Amino acid sequence: MDTPENVKGLVGEYSVILKQAVKVSAGHVAYDPDKVENILINEGEWTPRAAEHLLKLSNDYGSFMLRNALALSLALGIEDGELGF
Repeated sequence: MDTPENVKGLVGEYSVILKQAVKVSAGHVAYDPDKVENILINEGEWTPRAAEHLLKLSNDYGSFMLRNALALSLALGIEDGELGF
């Protein structure tokens, strides 16, 4: 698996589907969490519970910690994790 391309592709996909819920102004990103969750459910095919959890993880940990968690999970061969999403 080409990990950088895999993540780059996902970022592109999320950028496209979340366009209607995200506002970028002078480098600042603002979004409506309810709209983001609804888009993840309706267009990203996440369950409501998983969409809520995904947004919470993003907000609580941010890209620095999650990037390292991604690298560690790939190095350890952990794909779906214990929570079963």
